[in-house]
Amino acid sequence: MYIPTPEESALFTKWTDPTSGIESYILTERAAPLQKAFYYTNTSFSADGRYMWVDCAFPPGTMCQLAVADLAEGTIRLCPETQHEGYPHVEQESGHVYWGIGLDIWKRGPKEGDKPELINSFPKNLAAKRKPKHLSSHYTLSADGKSFAMDIAFNNEWIVGDMPLDGSDFNLWQSFDRCYDHVQFSPTDPDMILLMQDSWVDTATGKTHDSVDRLWLIRRGGKAYQILPDNPLPSGNRGHEWWDADGKHVWFLDYTEGPGQGTKKVCLETGEVTSVWPHGHSHSHCDRSGRYFAGDIVSWPKDEWEVAFFNSETGREVSIVKLLPPCPLRGVYHIHPHPQFCLQDRYVCYTTNVRGTVDLALTSVEHLLEKTS
Repeated sequence: MYIPTPEESALFTKWTDPTSGIESYILTERAAPLQKAFYYTNTSFSADGRYMWVDCAFPPGTMCQLAVADLAEGTIRLCPETQHEGYPHVEQESGHVYWGIGLDIWKRGPKEGDKPELINSFPKNLAAKRKPKHLSSHYTLSADGKSFAMDIAFNNEWIVGDMPLDGSDFNLWQSFDRCYDHVQFSPTDPDMILLMQDSWVDTATGKTHDSVDRLWLIRRGGKAYQILPDNPLPSGNRGHEWWDADGKHVWFLDYTEGPGQGTKKVCLETGEVTSVWPHGHSHSHCDRSGRYFAGDIVSWPKDEWEVAFFNSETGREVSIVKLLPPCPLRGVYHIHPHPQFCLQDRYVCYTTNVRGTVDLALTSVEHLLEKTS
């Protein structure tokens, strides 16, 4: 079966940025009023590019659900049973999607007749009649494909562990009395999880608690430890981390004002920090080679955003979208561009609102490399 590219698919409409001339393909066929990309750590595509899962909402309702686009058939279909908390995981070979709600993890296939299947549940004795904010911030699979990394968030307790896909017991790694979230399994080591010490709000009192140090690791059977224990940079100046494909480095953003800001990576063996993209932005992501980057840049308090691409081999940067205008729904539905590389690094996927609606868009990396060579 032939699978059209986004450029060939009737589901997408070409849009050209008036400033940079970069072409994007916006998903204009609709299954919901609001359609956005996944968080940048989670691809929404199957490996062959046929199925693309889309995060959807129906304002003013705040519970998101999923739709699935089938590029081979040229259709998009809402799956209302996929209401979820945390960003889902798409199985690369089959296009099946996993999501969490309440204490349960579910799975369903991308075809119309596919039914939801309960995969596993968080233990009721650990939940103690409490409803978690989420079971995981964004579902990442272990390197051996057996478990999801979990950061179960209750009011004043956070539990880190892994949930096996075969229905066997949840594995508790460590519990905390302050917020640790954004857990991500190592891409190479099934016994290592990246986790973040985050700020949090006590829902009983409304009091905000700040984090002290953002970047942490935990090994199965051990305790969480700091990646940069001797680095004096305040924790609030770091954020939005992801694993390098080699499993030996972690990428993060340095939000320090001035020339020190930008996208950096830390070597887990030596602690050496390298600055790669010296531009202040909110989120960024790299391809598997660590040479090309996509990021979003916000101008507060205007709520105006830019999405950019950076070629570290040439040192050249180009705007994918020079100006994303203010969006009244941004805070309610976490509408950040969240650019990410996808489809074997052939595209950058991001959320856009240039048409006055919230949409998913794709840009060809080949096109971006031509502009930055």
